[in-house]
Amino acid sequence: MTEELRTTPLHDEHLRLGARMVDFSGFSLPVHYPAGIRSEHKAVREAAGLFDVSHMGEFEISGHEALQFVQYATTNDASSLSVGQAQYSLLCSPQGGVIDDLLVYRTGVASFLLVVNAATREKDFQWLSSHVSGFAAMLEDRSDTYALLALQGPKAPSILQNVTDIPLDGIGSFHFVRARLFGCETIIARTGYTGEDGFELYLPAGCAAGVWKRLLDEGVSHGLAPAGLGARDILRLELGYGLYGADLDEEHTPLEAGLGWVVKLNKGPFLGQSALAEQREVGLSRRLVGIRASERGFPRPGYPVIQGGDVIGTLTSGTMSLTLNAGIAMAYVPIDAASEGTAVVIRVRGRDVPGSVVRLPFYEGGSRKR
Repeated sequence: MTEELRTTPLHDEHLRLGARMVDFSGFSLPVHYPAGIRSEHKAVREAAGLFDVSHMGEFEISGHEALQFVQYATTNDASSLSVGQAQYSLLCSPQGGVIDDLLVYRTGVASFLLVVNAATREKDFQWLSSHVSGFAAMLEDRSDTYALLALQGPKAPSILQNVTDIPLDGIGSFHFVRARLFGCETIIARTGYTGEDGFELYLPAGCAAGVWKRLLDEGVSHGLAPAGLGARDILRLELGYGLYGADLDEEHTPLEAGLGWVVKLNKGPFLGQSALAEQREVGLSRRLVGIRASERGFPRPGYPVIQGGDVIGTLTSGTMSLTLNAGIAMAYVPIDAASEGTAVVIRVRGRDVPGSVVRLPFYEGGSRKR
């Protein structure tokens, strides 16, 4: 018997809008709406798109040693966060493999919100639960109480500013405020996964449908469109953002994935620290790289990467960039093939498509505040 898919609080809204629904991490989610992926992608790059990302997991950590626990469990330095600030971070195994990537929000002096991937929510919670007992801290899975909307694009600030009295210009990148939005208590965070300016809105699950409809109504004159997983995947890959389960996993370390910037080896003890320190000392044997095709071809995950007639890697992500009108992909390759400009071949359905290793991101435009 097939296990029934989970739904988000916006499931009925997606059906009402005519979305094509797919299974993503055990959730029924929209891959695109009737206008199509190309139209949704264009809306986000040029105006704004509204995404339902309520499938993500939210864990709350509180208590006298909440900071110490977050420091021990994640690779980045949470002590650098002020209340109202967020950071990108990782959970790692003692062997240095990536258990998940996540956002860490400092919601109080002794409280944090961790936002994790849907596919790893249960695994992450078990992992964190197995380590929290050594700290004076409480860990709670609050995922089912939250809805999460992502309003992304260069016109996102003006759309949101029309419906809130909070001065959004004062919210810097990876900062957040608490506010009432259409009467609902909301965390308005200047974060996102598209490379464009915009916000992620954390609100009570019961408020989701009302806020979704009001934002779409408010934004229609600005070009706002609902957007699904198809556009989201192209947008994130154009920026070189890794996807857990594809580009990031327990078989590869953050250093190999190009995420050494969120590994703070000198902050104090944390899970995976010894293994990562040793790897940094010894040096890498492989690295995640961007590959851009120089001829027409649609690279997809799983396609071989070839150099000199030998298979040297497998695509972890791949798509046709609608911004660049070129095939783009990522793959782990041996370190001697990881330099920018290295010529490689992607075998696309039996046809060899030439390409080269490029510096990430593929697309350096975008309206996101940095």
